[in-house]
Amino acid sequence: MTDQHDPDRAFFGRRKGKGLREGQAGRIADVLPRLRLPEGEIVDLASLFPVPVEAVRLEIGFGGGEHLLHRMRESPQIGFIGCEPFINGMAKFLAVIEREGLRNVRLWDGDAALMLPRLPAGSLDAADLLYPDPWPKRRQRKRRFVSERTLGLLARALRPGGRFRFASDIDDYVGWTLARLLASPDFDWADESADDWRRPYPGWIRTRYEAKAVREGRVPSYLTAFRRAS
Repeated sequence: MTDQHDPDRAFFGRRKGKGLREGQAGRIADVLPRLRLPEGEIVDLASLFPVPVEAVRLEIGFGGGEHLLHRMRESPQIGFIGCEPFINGMAKFLAVIEREGLRNVRLWDGDAALMLPRLPAGSLDAADLLYPDPWPKRRQRKRRFVSERTLGLLARALRPGGRFRFASDIDDYVGWTLARLLASPDFDWADESADDWRRPYPGWIRTRYEAKAVREGRVPSYLTAFRRAS
C-alpha cells in the first residue's frame, strides 16, 4: 500500500481562528518559546524536561488539551510532548499549564510529520492520535495524517513494544487507518474483538469533540497497536 505523502509538506488545516486576547497572545510570545522543542536533531529527549521523567509520550493534535492535561496530571513521572498547530488551542492550553504549574510537557506548534524525524530512534514510550481531521472528501484524503510514511516515522520514534493509539468517530478514517496498520511491517494491531475497539481507553475522559460526535449519532472507535520488536 503506497500513499502519496509529501515529505516536506506544510501542515494541512487552520492555524488560527478568532483573534487572541492580550493574555493569550502574551503566552504565545513568551511561554511557548520556552516549552517548544528545540530546532535540529534531538539527542536526549528526556533531558529536555525540567523534571526527571521515566518515559516520554506524544499526543499529536491535542486540540483543546483536555486529554493531554488529564494524562499529565495523572502521570507526573511521564514526560509528554504535545503537538498542536492551531494557535487558539495552544493558547488555551498554555493558560492551564501556567495556572497549574505543570512541568512535564514540551510542545511543538508545527506539523508533527516534520518533527518526528528529529526525535531519537526508540525514544517514545507511546503516541496518541485522537480525533484527527478526517479530510472526508476523496480528493482530500492525501492530507490525512495517517499514511504509510507517517506510520514509518512513528515506528522509528517508538521503542520496541511502544503503543500507538488512534481514535475517531469517522468510520472511513478508522478503516483507512486500520488498513495501513495491518499492512505495516512495524505494527501489530492489539484489538481482538469488537468490544476492544468500541471501549474507550482506560482512564479515558470524553472531550467536547467526542461528546458532540456521540450526540450526533456517530460511534467512536479506539484502535490500539504496538511497535514490533523486530
